[in-house]
Amino acid sequence: MTAGSGESTDAERRRWCHDALDGTSRTFAITVDVLDEPMATQICVSYLLCRVADTVEDAGHIPSDVQVDLLETYDRALDPDDATGIEAFAEAVEPWLPADPDADWTVVANAPRVVRAFEDLDPSAREAARDPIRELVSGMAMFVERYADTEGIRIETVDELEEYCWYVAGTIGTLITNLLARDASPERTRQLRENDRSFALLLQLVNVAKDVTDDYREENNVYLPATWLREHGVEPEGVCEPENTSAVASVIRRVADHASGYVGGALTYLEATPETRGNTLAAWTVPYLLAVGTLRELDERAEDVVREGGVKISRAEVLAIVDRFSNGVDRTAIERLRAEIAAAPFHQHARRQQSN
Repeated sequence: MTAGSGESTDAERRRWCHDALDGTSRTFAITVDVLDEPMATQICVSYLLCRVADTVEDAGHIPSDVQVDLLETYDRALDPDDATGIEAFAEAVEPWLPADPDADWTVVANAPRVVRAFEDLDPSAREAARDPIRELVSGMAMFVERYADTEGIRIETVDELEEYCWYVAGTIGTLITNLLARDASPERTRQLRENDRSFALLLQLVNVAKDVTDDYREENNVYLPATWLREHGVEPEGVCEPENTSAVASVIRRVADHASGYVGGALTYLEATPETRGNTLAAWTVPYLLAVGTLRELDERAEDVVREGGVKISRAEVLAIVDRFSNGVDRTAIERLRAEIAAAPFHQHARRQQSN
C-alpha cells in the first residue's frame, strides 16, 4: 500500500498535516502556529499540497521528462473534473521516493493523506485554494520542461525571475487572498488583490537571494539572473566558486534591492488583512518582518551566502519578533517595527527598551 493511502479520521489527517508542516517550512510553521481555526488548517493543508509539487520540481535525481509527467499527473489529480485520482500520482512517484525520505519527501509519499485532508475542508476553502494550487503546479511543470536540456533551472533575466516567482509564490499569495477575501469588505478585497503579488514576491525574492548556494549545490538551480551575473563576468555555473564571491555578492544585493521594492506594497497588504475565520495579523506580519530583517543581513553580508552557504537572521531575533506579537500588535505599528528591523536586529531594540 502506498504511504498515506490508508484510512484515517478527519482529526487524524489534520493532526498529521500540522506535524508534517513543522519539518518542511519554518516560515509557514510560524504562520500556522499563530493562526486560529479554521484558517490554521486551511493554510496548513493548502501549503502542503503546494510543497508536494515543489519537492518534485526540485528533485535532481528525477529526469526532467519524468518530473513533468509527475507534475502533470498531480495537476490532473487535483482537478475535480478529471477522473485521475491522487493514487495515480502516488503510484507514479513511488519509485522515485528516497530510501530515507526527509520531511519534504515524507509529505510527497503521503500525498493521498494530504489530499484527503484538503477534501475535509469546507467547500468555500477548497474553492478558494484549488485554482491557485493548480496554477503553481502547472507553472512548475512549465519551468522544468523549459530547462529540460540543462537538468536544472537557469534563470536568464529579471523578468523571467519574476515569472518564476509568480508561479511558486505569487500563486500562494492569491490563495491566501482568496481565503481572506471571503469575509472582507469590497475595499479591503481590492487592496488585498492589488497587493498580494507584492507580499508574495517580497518573500520569494528574499529566498532567492539568501539560498543561492543551497539552490545550486542541492538542486542544480540558479535563480540569480544570468544577465546580471554576466555583467560581473560570472556564468551561472560559477555562482559558488570562491573566486566569484565578490561578484556574486553584488548580484545578490541587486536581487535583494529588487525585493525591497515590494516592501511598501506588502505593508499595504498587511494593513488590509481582515482578522476573521481564525486569521490573525501576526500570521502574515511575522514572515514580512523576518523578510525585512533578512534583507538587512543580505545588504551587510551578502558574501556569506557564497562563503558560508547562506544568510539568516539570528534565532534570538526571530524569537523577539514572534514574542512581540504574543499579546497582539496594532496594525498601525507595523511600519514602525519595519523601520526598526531594517536598521538593526530586533532583539537589540527589545533589550534597549527593557533597559530604559
